[in-house]
Amino acid sequence: MHQDKRIRIITGHYGSGKTEFSVNYALGLAKVSKKLALADLDIVNPYFRSREKTELLENNGIRVISSSLKGINTDVPALSAAINAPLEDKEYDVILDVGGDPVGARVLGRYNKFFVDNEYDMFLVVNANRPETQTVEGVLEYIKSIENASRLKITGLINNTHLLKSTTVEDVLRGQKLVQEVSKITNLDIRYTSVIESLVSKLPADIEGELIKIKMYMREDWMS
Repeated sequence: MHQDKRIRIITGHYGSGKTEFSVNYALGLAKVSKKLALADLDIVNPYFRSREKTELLENNGIRVISSSLKGINTDVPALSAAINAPLEDKEYDVILDVGGDPVGARVLGRYNKFFVDNEYDMFLVVNANRPETQTVEGVLEYIKSIENASRLKITGLINNTHLLKSTTVEDVLRGQKLVQEVSKITNLDIRYTSVIESLVSKLPADIEGELIKIKMYMREDWMS
């Protein structure tokens, strides 16, 4: 994680596991970061949002910023001006969990002045089990739509291919093949491969991308 830019934008298609990745990524980064903020800018997905795990994150020293409206179930995009503070303060590491479609990505426009070239990363979370991103063409089209809407560039790929607790090694490796093909066409690095904890020891040692173990914080134990 240390090679990533100070401002990390996490985006991905609905159902890709973007927010689950963001929460796990933040908890890992909190172990080495002196000041860390996670801003929930996802106004698209009304079900699983990083703000729902505020207590867990704050107990790990992470500043959580979301809607200025109280209550986790509101869908009004009233984004707090508090997001500006960690973006301006260069002592902060910042993670932005962004909505996974062009409408969600467009929210980044109001913070555009902070996204100077070479001072931010925008990672695309890819789940090859999602219909919209199960082909190279689908992922390339998605990259294009997100970049056009946000006026920013994707800087890295994340293989987060999963079927929740039913995920197999074959799923992960199929996703890896997909992001490798996208990487060759786009010259984007495969920055991370994320996988549920039970499969980590079963993956090839030479798998591309830093391995991130995923604990399912956003899904309760009873959910499949």
